[in-house]
Amino acid sequence: MKLKLNTAVSQLTSKTKQKGTRMKKDKITQRREFLKSSIAAGAGLLILPGGSLMGAGAPSNKLNVALIGVGGRGRAHQDTIASENVVALCDVDKRHLATAAKKFPKARHYEDWRKCLDQKDLDAVICCTTDHTHAFIANWTLNRDLHMYCEKPLANTVEEARVVRATYRKKKDKLATQVGTQRHAKPNFERIRELVQDGAIGDLTDAYAWGNRQIRRPGYLPAEGEPPEYLNYDLWLGPAPYHPYNPGYIGGCLKWNMYWDFGSGQIGDMGSHTIDLVWNAIDAEVPTTAQGEGEKYNPDVTPVELHTSFDFPKNNWRGPIKVHWYQGGMMPRSPMGYVDLNKIGHGAMFKGTKGYIICDYDSRIVLPFGDNADLTYYKGRDKKDVIPPLGHFQEEWVNACKGDLKTHCDFEYGGTAIETMLLGLVAYRVGKRIEYDGEKGRVTNSDEANALLSKEYRNGWTLNG
Repeated sequence: MKLKLNTAVSQLTSKTKQKGTRMKKDKITQRREFLKSSIAAGAGLLILPGGSLMGAGAPSNKLNVALIGVGGRGRAHQDTIASENVVALCDVDKRHLATAAKKFPKARHYEDWRKCLDQKDLDAVICCTTDHTHAFIANWTLNRDLHMYCEKPLANTVEEARVVRATYRKKKDKLATQVGTQRHAKPNFERIRELVQDGAIGDLTDAYAWGNRQIRRPGYLPAEGEPPEYLNYDLWLGPAPYHPYNPGYIGGCLKWNMYWDFGSGQIGDMGSHTIDLVWNAIDAEVPTTAQGEGEKYNPDVTPVELHTSFDFPKNNWRGPIKVHWYQGGMMPRSPMGYVDLNKIGHGAMFKGTKGYIICDYDSRIVLPFGDNADLTYYKGRDKKDVIPPLGHFQEEWVNACKGDLKTHCDFEYGGTAIETMLLGLVAYRVGKRIEYDGEKGRVTNSDEANALLSKEYRNGWTLNG
């Protein structure tokens, strides 16, 4: 009887504690919901991932930012975030850290980004490292409920792109993300979108993008000397397979991104920027097929000459379309002999039932064709419906972290674009047309292609940390 009474008292106490805990959690939830509604009402209040209150009337309205990779593209972000609280700097090169520390003397210093992400007061992270670490840093950051800006490309394999995007989908209602395709802020991107979607060339059937950069490498570099004292070469390699040190790998993306283990060549470099001209206009998900052709496959080095193509299903405003990517001198055929597409180093072209749009980042032309090409069918849009300017690309993300979380190039948009481009590299490597199940992330007609959707990493490195 005594045992039953003690058990009953214990259960009642436990239930009382649980009820109190639930009430406490409910109050916290109600408080957070109140704050969210206050934002909508214009009070300008926000709870950051770290739990701190922000807003015009709060003690602090600044983000606590970690900048991972402070040289190269990292320098391009420093002025933008100088008005925030830069609390952490991370780089494998001590010289870069020392230079950045002069601008941000209160920040803590790290060589290993994994240790940097464990700093407890972070709200947001900017990643400007080598391409083969982008997906790792992005996914680890999202797993810690931190806002994330990642320089392009977001991933180096199809699987990496899908993992990061899947994590973002779980967090998108509380985190702001942006892929660093900063050319997207140019007004011409939206003018092209308007022309395509408003019917300036009739019904869209095909889209093309290209880049003419040609960086040739014979293969991985031989061992040469020892890493300098200021460089942590092992962390520079990170998850990539071991390669002996050679100074030729170090010094910016054009030094290393042509190698399969470190980058994805033009696809990840200017390809990320230029395909964005097309991606912004077509509202596509992942493709159903991919094909690739180009120079002979080199197991060390990504191709210079390459042409890939993709089939996309119809959506709510257009029919099915085919999208092409060209690089290294391979080019689409010009619609008119007097139009030299080769004069456009990085550009795009859209084909419709009534004409073409040809463009680069800053300009565009409409080229109707046929005897009835009088453009009377095209009405354009009212001035009030013209897409407003994006503004400063990096600032858009900073403001999104403090507000509605929305950016133009979030990990959904950028992740799907790079998944498509990387799928083209897979098709090139297997030398056949591959059929793709975008829901499952699997090639349905080639085991060889499926094996190339992912890669193995060095011991001790995991994508989902």
